[in-house]
Amino acid sequence: MSARAVAWAAIVLATFPAAPAPRAAEAVFVVQRATLAGLRHYEAPGVWREMRVGDRLRLVRETGNPHDASAIRVEWRGRKLGYMARRDNAAAARQMDRGVPLEGRVVELRENRNRSRRFEFEVVTPLAPP
Repeated sequence: MSARAVAWAAIVLATFPAAPAPRAAEAVFVVQRATLAGLRHYEAPGVWREMRVGDRLRLVRETGNPHDASAIRVEWRGRKLGYMARRDNAAAARQMDRGVPLEGRVVELRENRNRSRRFEFEVVTPLAPP
C-alpha cells in the first residue's frame, strides 16, 4: 500500500467517532429461576410498564414473616413487587440465611390476553473475581 493510501485511510478513520468501550460483563452464577407471587397486591401494577428484562431486583429475606418461614420479598428500585413464590423460595432462603449474597434479574414480563400478568426472574449470586 502506498504512503498516500495509508495517509488517506488514517484521515478517513480519524473522522469516525470512536465507539464506546464495551462494558465488562458482570460475572454471576444463576442459582434458579422463580416466579413472583402477589403481583396484583403490591406495587408491581403501578410500575409494570417501566420494568425491563434484565433489570436488577433486590431480594430481602423476611425471617419473621408470619405466613411463610422462608419468605423472600422482591423489590425493584425500592418498590415492593411481591414475594418469591413459596414453591421456589426454600433453597434461596437457606442460602440467604447462610450469608450468601443473592439478587434477582427480570427474565420475563408477559401480559396475557386475559389481562393477567406473568413475572419471572432469575436468582443470581456474584462470582468472586479470579
